[in-house]
Amino acid sequence: MRVQSLTLAAASAALLAPTTPPAAAPQMAWRETPVRAADLLAKVRDCTPVSRGRYRSDSGAPADIPVCGTRDAVFWKADMDIDCDGRPGPRCNSRTDPYFSGSTAYAQSDGRPLSAEHLPFIVVPAPSRIWDYREHGVGGGSVVAVVFRDRVQYAVVGDTGPQDIIGEASYATAKALGIRADPQGGGTPSGVTYIVFKNARVSPIEDHAAAVTTGERLARQFTGAR
Repeated sequence: MRVQSLTLAAASAALLAPTTPPAAAPQMAWRETPVRAADLLAKVRDCTPVSRGRYRSDSGAPADIPVCGTRDAVFWKADMDIDCDGRPGPRCNSRTDPYFSGSTAYAQSDGRPLSAEHLPFIVVPAPSRIWDYREHGVGGGSVVAVVFRDRVQYAVVGDTGPQDIIGEASYATAKALGIRADPQGGGTPSGVTYIVFKNARVSPIEDHAAAVTTGERLARQFTGAR
């Protein structure tokens, strides 16, 4: 738990007539308790579909995953495949990932692709007749709460994927959630909830600290947490 640094009051060197009252002790600002995974999951227990059809978790899997919506967010419950696309690094490159692509749908403020190794982001399906994320206040930099078991990781929308498959996030997202982040054989087959807050984006997209701050604030509003 973080607190503001305390400034030690300097003792007065004057020996005569110490009439100045001592300074009041500075107030410590305590950080609010983070929103719990259980509180977020409780708000997305029921699904009102906003997609016209359903998605597959992987090629050949049943199409049984709807995109659901509330007034403030869209969400889906799926698996997590590992996206290593974007700027190459020691863990994400053409040698570690046979399907590696050096680009992402959205770029950093300097024009370079995102870094899947360092930036928590998720992949949304490319617009189609099933669902068009752009019609729901979602785009590059949209803030996301990704929930797995008792962990919450705030991320952004950073890439797009196949039109009929859903459930993918960057190497950094998986690692933060304790999911095996290997692009070959990593990920998890189920149990991941993706909550994308409508009309809420961070800029620049690579500012993860801003995504966390904004995500925590929106999650608190979404759940009604105090």
